[in-house]
Amino acid sequence: MRLSLGLEARQVQIQKLAPRMIQSMEILQLPLLALQERIEQEMNENPLLELQEEDPSLPDEPVERVDPDAPADTEREMVVDASKDNVDDFERLITMDNELPGAFDDGPRRSQTRMEEEAERKHDAMANVVARPESLNDYLRHQLGELELEAAVVAMAERIISALDARDGGYLKSRLEDLLPPDATPDDLALARQALDIVQRLDPPGIAARDLRECLLAQLTPDIPYYEELRTLISGHLEDLRDNRLPQIQRKTGYTIERIQKAWEQLRKLNPKPGAQFAETFIPTVVPDVTVEQAEDGSYRVVLDEARTPRLYISEYYRQRLLSGQATPEEREFIKRKINAAQWLIDSIEQRRGTLTRVAQAIVDHQHRFLDDGPEFIIPLKMQQIADTVGVHVTTVSRAVDDKWIQTPRGMFPLKRFFVGGTRSDEGDDVAWDIIRIKLQELIDNEDKSDPLSDDVLVKELEKQGMKVARRTVTKYRQKMGIASSRQRKDWSKQKPEPPAAMT
Repeated sequence: MRLSLGLEARQVQIQKLAPRMIQSMEILQLPLLALQERIEQEMNENPLLELQEEDPSLPDEPVERVDPDAPADTEREMVVDASKDNVDDFERLITMDNELPGAFDDGPRRSQTRMEEEAERKHDAMANVVARPESLNDYLRHQLGELELEAAVVAMAERIISALDARDGGYLKSRLEDLLPPDATPDDLALARQALDIVQRLDPPGIAARDLRECLLAQLTPDIPYYEELRTLISGHLEDLRDNRLPQIQRKTGYTIERIQKAWEQLRKLNPKPGAQFAETFIPTVVPDVTVEQAEDGSYRVVLDEARTPRLYISEYYRQRLLSGQATPEEREFIKRKINAAQWLIDSIEQRRGTLTRVAQAIVDHQHRFLDDGPEFIIPLKMQQIADTVGVHVTTVSRAVDDKWIQTPRGMFPLKRFFVGGTRSDEGDDVAWDIIRIKLQELIDNEDKSDPLSDDVLVKELEKQGMKVARRTVTKYRQKMGIASSRQRKDWSKQKPEPPAAMT
């Protein structure tokens, strides 16, 4: 192998994305709420961008203007020296606009009615904010404070409470030894066990348990039906219950199948995650990016919500400043750079508007039977088909539908909901996987629970309806749908008694 240093001329072809194209793709991928945040960020960084905030539903009202000749009561009259070009004043305004966005407003003043309407909307939004619920740790600490305990026990109990997480159901995942200092003595460990016993007696029952068995046993009280049976089942047969091995439990405990099932019904009333009720559930706000409207002839048309889609324009004040010729070279460079950035953003938003409308309309045209007759009439659809219809690259379609929602007469759906795979029936028709899942659910709902259908039998039943599906596909969909296996679905109370053995 020869190594050498030198200059070499080579001609290569490299594809690079221009910054403007990258920005257009980023804007296209943003959902509506994220787009509004991006616009707010850009407006903070670019004083030339202005947002059209007027509500078109409100009537236009004359704006009260101040008479410049009227005498001022408390304010002194501002004197402007017309003999100067006011360059220093202009630079001061730019600096103030950069440091304090919103301090300089050269746009038209809003009327009193519009300001009151905006204030009422903000007040309603603040009034409808849900108060933050009490956390699990605070709830337990409040109970702990009502007990008369030694300071050392309280300190250890608070350390245990701090180790609990409502998202994990309120279980104690750490060992007691890990909550103690490295030089802890046996007396410290005994104190920790005492503190844990106190925490486990707090509400809700089963809190701070180390495992599921301890959690369920802590919730049992002697007055609960089938108390002894429940203690036996929880202590040694949770795995058998999970796998629906009731005959095996019957042989080990001597309980009848009927008694086991009644105890199991009581067991289902216990809470396996007592701390989960304090977990903060994050529910994302969903705003439809596009809406489907049905015309009188039954056709569907996709429209964007113009009231929610932000519209930007470039400040006329800075345009006139640039065209007047009074700006210094530094000012002209600043304004030109900000105008280019603002125009790029405006063009990207308009391109997003057009691309999203065309892609959504093509999806609706392909899936009109879904809107007419329901989800069971959805047809297989790939992004490449929409890309060919619209005349864009498939990655553009992927960005256009990513995290976007559409409001239809049948409800609100993510745009990705309409892209489904499928197979072919015996007649050669395309069958979407969603339809197969619906048929699979119908077969399981109508099966004989004493002899539930196995995955192999489900494959044969679907084949009778003209749907050829592999067994692994049935298993995958059954698991995704949260449907247990045939052994776990078996109802042993409906089991037919075995015939008596023949006499010999």
